[in-house]
Amino acid sequence: MPSSAVGVLNEGPLHAALKEWYRRPGDRVEQPLDGFVIDLVRGETLIEIQTQGFSAMRRKLDCLLDDHQVRVVHPVAVEKWIVKLGPDGQQASRRKSPLRSIAADACSELVSFPTLLSHPNFRLELVLIQEDEVRSEDRRRGRRRGGWVVEERRLVDVVDHLVFSRPDDLLALLPAGLPESFTTQELADELGRHRRQAQDVIYCLRTADVIHAVSRDRRGIHYRIGPAPTP
Repeated sequence: MPSSAVGVLNEGPLHAALKEWYRRPGDRVEQPLDGFVIDLVRGETLIEIQTQGFSAMRRKLDCLLDDHQVRVVHPVAVEKWIVKLGPDGQQASRRKSPLRSIAADACSELVSFPTLLSHPNFRLELVLIQEDEVRSEDRRRGRRRGGWVVEERRLVDVVDHLVFSRPDDLLALLPAGLPESFTTQELADELGRHRRQAQDVIYCLRTADVIHAVSRDRRGIHYRIGPAPTP
């Protein structure tokens, strides 16, 4: 089987739909390069659609970034519908999930290698989407979800997309209501997220040197926008 077919066989509906949405005339699809299969090749740029964890891309990026422009496209589901399938495999129900992701949630993936945006050949694009999460009943595999397992994700619509090509661009993930200096908890409150998720954002921005710690008190460490002062 040709190596260019491997990615097609392994991709899910969301990956395939985003690749088609992103594709432009002249793009080469599923191209073998240096032992890998690249989703789209646009001129000198390699485009990878990554719907799962970024850590799985570490080896590919390590091998390709120094010699190629690499663009990683990652979906963030700002709206989601839960689709449940019946025993016959047909849709039994569809309801809107109360959970909504935000762009800053991508930091939970970026913590795998937060310095990527410092590499001149790397660019990240977050695609804000509406999606269907399709589930089927499987008591053995789905014990943590009440007997239901996620079978696939399907693209409903693309709402917007954000481009990050340098460390400073990550500041767009911060909410507008933050005080001049802020704690992790204050960031969590403004984002509407748990403290652990806010810690991921802080870690990425601090590692990218676009925020720095200025003080500490009983509420925790206080951060401010800007690079750490030179000693």
